[in-house]
Amino acid sequence: MRYLPAVIVDALLVLVFAAIGRASHDESPAGFLLTAWPFLVALLLGHLLAALLPARPRRPWTLLWGAVVWGVTVVGGMLLRVLSGDTAQVPFIIVATLTLGVFLVGWRAIAAFVRRNRSRAATAGHTSTADPEDADPEDVHPEDVHPVDVDNEDVDAEESAPTRRDDDPVA
Repeated sequence: MRYLPAVIVDALLVLVFAAIGRASHDESPAGFLLTAWPFLVALLLGHLLAALLPARPRRPWTLLWGAVVWGVTVVGGMLLRVLSGDTAQVPFIIVATLTLGVFLVGWRAIAAFVRRNRSRAATAGHTSTADPEDADPEDVHPEDVHPVDVDNEDVDAEESAPTRRDDDPVA
């Protein structure tokens, strides 16, 4: 399943978020699962929602996928936290939103940057060991596309149009 690596990375980052939060408040870091569980459940829902969106991003490591997962994780995590009887004070909401944003979208931004640089190096004539399956259409920018890579619709239309012969009557 191509989604699993991104889900694992995201889940680990949510666990790190919870462990850091508990340690910063001098609480037992061993109880970080109590803090993390609502966000882990919401994280899974976020991945599911991103996968089911009609105009969904195609790959779980894209920024758009990360934004969907981040939003659902924060909102869903806070709701589950409150419904389970815990608190969600405004400072906690702000810190959780910013930290999870940096974590869940940040690693995807770094990955996009690396992919873009690898793609530019490959188009500049350098050899690349990049797998074509890793190519992400959402990361292609007009300046990265060479003229030979662009489909010319006018040429395709002319080639598919019937040609007129000299003995055909003119309409």
